[in-house]
Amino acid sequence: MAEFKKPMNKKFRPFMRKKICFLCQQGVNHIDYKDVELLSKYISHNGKILPRRVTGACTRHQRLVANAIKRARVVALLPFVKD
Repeated sequence: MAEFKKPMNKKFRPFMRKKICFLCQQGVNHIDYKDVELLSKYISHNGKILPRRVTGACTRHQRLVANAIKRARVVALLPFVKD
């Protein structure tokens, strides 16, 4: 019978601090699509929306941020793609 070994390609992480949602700390209930300064923190240098595992936002706020970014793109406040 073959023995199963642990994969060697994974990096060992002894302790990862849990990311806390910045918007929950501030008590934000509504995210305005006109607040470009806040929304630009959740966009990569290529213009893509950053995922939750990178931003540390909770599910609810990540959804609100994504919708606000999409609305800001349509109104031309944020670019779809950066050059």
